Amino acid sequence: MSGVRVGVVHARFNDEVTRALLESARAEVARLGAQAEFIAVAGALEIPLALQWLAQSGRFDALAAIGAVIRGDTYHFEVVANESARGLMDVALETGIPVANGILTTDDEAQALARKDKGAEAVRVAVEMARLRHQLAEKWR
Repeated sequence: MSGVRVGVVHARFNDEVTRALLESARAEVARLGAQAEFIAVAGALEIPLALQWLAQSGRFDALAAIGAVIRGDTYHFEVVANESARGLMDVALETGIPVANGILTTDDEAQALARKDKGAEAVRVAVEMARLRHQLAEKWR
């Protein structure tokens, strides 16, 4: 299965980190020979809805989410981290389209920047799951 079509939704919030994640994701798309469409949204809480729209379009074999939620002084970190992750899982389970979670949840920006390769990892996971889905569909025909 060549040319896997991946929809990547990335948050603009925590821009320095998400730009680094996005750069690694783009490089991995090219390395894998996948096709990708990149969509930007404001923050991590907006990612699941955009992913749902992409899944409903029928144009993608898999999806990936890229963002960074960095702990602050309030409970807001937990809300954003937990609800964005729950939203990704909801999209995957409701649509049957694989969704790879590349949303970092870290204590500070240095930890997040040290994990910039998670963008590439999210693309790899998305492509792997798309291929698995295709293999299972072929096997069960």
